[in-house]
Amino acid sequence: GIAGVDGNGQTQLVDSVVGLEEPDEGTVEFDGEDMTTASRRDHIERGMSFVPEDRQARGLVMDFDLVENALLGNQYDPGFTSGPRVDWGATRTHAEDIIEEYDVRTPNAETASESLSGGNQQKFIVGREILRDSDVLVASHPTRGVDVGSIEFIHDRLVDLRDEGKAVLLVSSKLDEVQQLSDRIAVIYEGRIMDIVEPEAVTDQDLGLLMA
Repeated sequence: GIAGVDGNGQTQLVDSVVGLEEPDEGTVEFDGEDMTTASRRDHIERGMSFVPEDRQARGLVMDFDLVENALLGNQYDPGFTSGPRVDWGATRTHAEDIIEEYDVRTPNAETASESLSGGNQQKFIVGREILRDSDVLVASHPTRGVDVGSIEFIHDRLVDLRDEGKAVLLVSSKLDEVQQLSDRIAVIYEGRIMDIVEPEAVTDQDLGLLMA
């Protein structure tokens, strides 16, 4: 988990990790492989899913329907495409699986994303990224704008991933969320990791001092 007050470099850190931005210094390694200059597509194919901080700017194409949005990130997956052709039947089934498993409230899979509430948009993105079954999930504010019941559901899915042996990098401005879910917490302040601590071995006061 990454803890810190918003605006202390979390966005730049995440963008560097997932392949959206090349860092000025340092390297990004994925299971021993240097991914510092690799593209976002390379990261996806290597096995990294991503729940972005801004669901409408980066997570969805707002005037696409949910079937089309289910294809995002999967457009080179042979399970969904063959060359330039899209298997819309498989893509629609995938969208319907996300809707059912993640309780996305929508009339049907052909509904435009912009017609959904923010919470349902978020649940759709989280479902799409988790169901990709990647080795790593980078989740930036995964429960932002989601109702209490859905927050608990998403938390449970993140813990399930951890229990399956997947790696989860959680970024959240909610300190209780980071404490509740993380095995280790890295505290970021003005672009620097101040310390990496274990949740059970650190107090709220200690975390607050590191964050400030």
